[in-house]
Amino acid sequence: MEFPVFFDGWEGLARILIVAPIAYVALVAFLRVSGKRTLTKLNAFDLVITVALGSTLSTQILSKDTPLLEGVLAVATLISLQWIVTFTSVRSARFRHIVRAKTTVLLKDGQLRKHAMRRERITEGEILQAARTEGVEELNQALVVYLQSDGSLAAILK
Repeated sequence: MEFPVFFDGWEGLARILIVAPIAYVALVAFLRVSGKRTLTKLNAFDLVITVALGSTLSTQILSKDTPLLEGVLAVATLISLQWIVTFTSVRSARFRHIVRAKTTVLLKDGQLRKHAMRRERITEGEILQAARTEGVEELNQALVVYLQSDGSLAAILK
């Protein structure tokens, strides 16, 4: 009686032991060549690329139907596309506006901007927590609290 759910033969295990290290080294090499920007704080676009890279790498490692070179080319293509997008967004404000989320002011001069908070799904408690990180005890001590394009909150004191 066979249980392919648990073990489907030595060939699959050997393939993983061969393909995984090669695919990992290729991914690290591509990330190194593409520069620090590829590994920066994640905004929405960077998160999509990261998830796509992880999915591609796992498919490459686990799928017998995906040859190693095809997987490496897929990873290289995704990283190249990321590089092109970041290169273009540095040089074009219009393109940057399309690809990147804008910073949102959630509090100004101690006053909460309820509409912006609802739109961004941020609570007063989260804003207070961000302000406390900067040493503010009460919100009226903060000049501005921003929701940054990477999803983090930043506070500027009065």
